[in-house]
Amino acid sequence: MSKVNPFSMAQQQLDAAAEKLELEPAVHEFLRWPMKEIKVILPVRMDDGSTRIFHGYRVQYNTARGPAKGGLRWHPDETIDTVRALAAWMTWKTSVVDLPLGGGKGGVTCNPKELSETEKERLARAYIRTVWQNISVTQDVPAPDVYTTPQIMAWMMDEYETIRGQHHPGVITGKPISIGGSAGRGDATSRGGVYVTREAAKALNINLEGKTMAIQGFGNAGQYAATLGNQILGLKLVAASDSKGGVYNENGIDPEALVKYKQQTGTLQGFPETDSITNEELLELEVTVLYPAALEQVITEHNADKIKCKISCELANGPCTPEADDILYQNNVFVIPDFLANAGGVTVSYFEQVQNTYNYYWELDEIYQKLDVKMTHAFHNVYAMSKQEKINMRQAAYLVSVTKVAEACRLRGWV
Repeated sequence: MSKVNPFSMAQQQLDAAAEKLELEPAVHEFLRWPMKEIKVILPVRMDDGSTRIFHGYRVQYNTARGPAKGGLRWHPDETIDTVRALAAWMTWKTSVVDLPLGGGKGGVTCNPKELSETEKERLARAYIRTVWQNISVTQDVPAPDVYTTPQIMAWMMDEYETIRGQHHPGVITGKPISIGGSAGRGDATSRGGVYVTREAAKALNINLEGKTMAIQGFGNAGQYAATLGNQILGLKLVAASDSKGGVYNENGIDPEALVKYKQQTGTLQGFPETDSITNEELLELEVTVLYPAALEQVITEHNADKIKCKISCELANGPCTPEADDILYQNNVFVIPDFLANAGGVTVSYFEQVQNTYNYYWELDEIYQKLDVKMTHAFHNVYAMSKQEKINMRQAAYLVSVTKVAEACRLRGWV
């Protein structure tokens, strides 16, 4: 089953919103494309003395509302179209939570699992040496994403500061706390998702205490969703999966113990008192909350009618195709769309930029409280739009965010 081109999917989603909003043709066409794309070639000296050539990208999709903001993915399947799509989604994401930022994204086509720490450092520094003139706190601020870590962000920031000969901690977010990172960044994506799950349950009149959740994708976001979903919402974890497969126990799985097991063994398989389950089977479980936290397009028109959860909170980017969206909506599955559900990460990244600029840092409780306010407000704006227009939450989120970006483009006189 071939996957849809992710950028075509992003454009399709925008087209539907543009039609609903009756956007002028020029505004619509302008918003369909990235404003700036950078393609770079990165020669990197490997530990064995050989040189390997890597391909890197940075897309600044739209900067009408502020500097571009978005992660850097290191992935073997990275393409310019994935990066374009993710940069578009970042544009709508920063807008939907009302941050004074635009959308960007970057990537390097590589398999980080095959690289040593020293090779990763050389690759990180090589990337910054090629794009440094196009990034800054007033232009574009990268952050971590799939397979990039706070350590990789630290090397990138250091390379940028070395080139500039000045301190610029706000040029990269997701850094270690000891060199200007923000408290609360580690679990921000999942925490934001848990906050909007709470609001969705209130809106749907569901008491989550003791209800079930399943998590597809047990990386950083999935692990925090498991522990925070349990701690904050009282949800019971019954299934979790990663790229190698998953585990299931209808009576519940201890989230803390499962996270520890995954960190120690690198897998979920073999966790005591669980049965194995495939990624596909996990999506179709009858649970109250499903967290798709893996990669794109796992819910399609081929399996959407088998999805039985009450709430699907998309911590991954683009896990659901437009055709699947329609089926889920008809079947009363309440989808919290990716660019609202996982906006906690960029929100705390924005808090990190603000703290770097002021050179004054907030306490953890203050960050959680500010994040809760932002996510709750964003959820209710989108929910109100969905009720008003009688449309699904993704379409509603697009209407809210595209309206703001289009207005900024008009006010600037760009279109």
